[in-house]
Amino acid sequence: MGRPSKELAAFRDLTDRLLAVPRETIQERLARYQKQAAQNPRKRGPKPKVKSPGAFRDPAEGA
Repeated sequence: MGRPSKELAAFRDLTDRLLAVPRETIQERLARYQKQAAQNPRKRGPKPKVKSPGAFRDPAEGA
């Protein structure tokens, strides 16, 4: 095989930069994005479950 093409070199550079990002940073960014996306009232698809304050009743309190 000859010399790699410019496209292949650009792809390799991009993947090297992506793989260099620490996992903790990616998880932090994802959590920040999910928190922001949850604020959208017009979100399509399944909504995240949100616990309401009155949903759980302690059986020791009585019914």
